This record gives sequence, C-alpha cells and structure tokens, in this order.
Amino acid sequence: MNWKRLGNKLLFPPVALMIVLIPVATVLLVGAMVFIGSESPIAILSYVLAAYTLTVWCMKTPELIHFFKDFKNGNKYAKRWMDDARWRVNLSLYGSFGWNTLYGLFQLWLGFYHHTFWFYSLGAYYICLAAMRFSLARYTRKYRPGEHMEMELKRYRACGWVFLVMNLALSLIVFFMLYWNRTFHHHMITAIAMAAYTFTAFTIAIVNVVKYRTYQSPVFSASKAISFAAACVSMLTLTSTLLTTFSDESMGATEQKIMLGSVGIAVSAVVVLMAFFMIVHGNKKLKQRKWETHNGTKKA
Repeated sequence: MNWKRLGNKLLFPPVALMIVLIPVATVLLVGAMVFIGSESPIAILSYVLAAYTLTVWCMKTPELIHFFKDFKNGNKYAKRWMDDARWRVNLSLYGSFGWNTLYGLFQLWLGFYHHTFWFYSLGAYYICLAAMRFSLARYTRKYRPGEHMEMELKRYRACGWVFLVMNLALSLIVFFMLYWNRTFHHHMITAIAMAAYTFTAFTIAIVNVVKYRTYQSPVFSASKAISFAAACVSMLTLTSTLLTTFSDESMGATEQKIMLGSVGIAVSAVVVLMAFFMIVHGNKKLKQRKWETHNGTKKA
C-alpha cells in the first residue's frame, strides 16, 4: 500500500467532496450537540468528521488564497470592488438602504396592526438608518470623495443630528425590553448563528470606521459610522436573545435586567457620543473652511 498517496488523498480530497463535507459535518455536529448527546457513537463520529473537514480546508488555505487572488485580478467586477472605494461604498449604501426601508416599513405595519409602540420604535430606528444611507448614497452617486467638501461636511453633520433622533427610538426599545420584558427568544442554534453574525458585523464595522478615515471623506466616515451604530444595536439585541435563550436559575430576572440595562445604556451612550462628535467636528470644519475662504477672498 502506498501510504504517501493515501495520505495525499486524505488531506487533499477533491474539491467537490470538500464542499459536500461542510453541510454534512455541520448537520451531524449540530444534531449530536442538540438532540443526541455527546457520548453516543454518532456524536463521536460527528466530532471526528468535523475535525477532519476543518483540517482539509485548512490544508487548502494556500490554494484558496491563490484562487481568490487570480479571481480578483481576472474579474473586472471583483477588481473594481477591491480598488474602487467609492463604488464599494455606494453599493453598500444602496443595498443597506433597501433592506432598512423594507424592514422599517414592516415594523411600522406590525405596530399599526398590533397597536404597540414596541414595533413603532423599531420601525422608527430602521427608517432613520434608511434616511441617512439614502442621503449619503445620493451624494456618492454624483460626486467623488472630496469633490464638494462643504456638502460632505453638511451631510456628515446632519447624520449626527439624526443619530440623536435615533437615540430616542433606541431608548424606547431599551425601556420596552426592561419594563415590559419585550425580549427576543430564539432556538439555541439560531441564537448561536446570531452571535456569530453579530460579532463578525461588529468587528468589520470597527475595522471599517478606522480604515475609511484614511480617505479623508466625511461621507465615507458617516457611512461607516452608521454601520457601527447598527452593529452596536445588534449587540443589544444579541444580549437580549442570549439572556432569554440560555437563561437558567443561576441568574435571576433582576440580574438579567441589570445586565441588559447596562448594555442598553452603553449602546445609547456610544450613539450619543458619536452624534455629538459628528456635529461638533462638522461645525468646526465648516467654520474653518468659511474662515479660509473669507481670508482668501480678502487677500485677493
């Protein structure tokens, strides 16, 4: 028996088999953890298969990196996505605007149907996000970053004011969570998936806030500030979901409300501080530009 060939086949199976292994290993692992138990033969098999799947994909990492580099260089849309920040931001803004609008209108309809301010608050929050994103997308579609700096600064400052309005809706959401116990309850697997998505979105939002400051465009910075605010509120929703889904007798209702209230206050404080920074910074830059323009005119 050729052990070297066997080892290569085990560590580097066909790509089609590797793709099939992902859903099979995931279903077996989740089923074993939730329904079967950790000591059954099927659970042990699922652990081995999951470990093997992870290993073969890790071994494929250099080849995957090479594939995506070739794809980026060979596909004009992928190349544009990587190289054209304006196009990337514009697509992101329009996509997020569409989603926020539909979800906000749905929440408003639920509020009208159920006659509750809970859904009205959620609807108002998402409509505010949609309004900001639409305003920024209209600018990025027409102008390049830095082309009309005064207009950019005004939209940047306006987003700060909208953040303050959003905070009223956010405060109502936190109030309903605490006072009326309006929390989110999902299945364990759904909650884990939400946690993975929320932490990923939160991390990406922080990275983008720092990354897009290098473009020296207030509109770009505002767009990423909106994503960061949305990620913070998602973190609040996730906290409510985890406390409700994984609750046990070790933490009472009062302790849960204290934890949820603390996260809610922290998120609200972040939104308010970000709003004040955008308003103050926008005003300062606008006054500086006006002063420079006035002095330049006088000298001429």
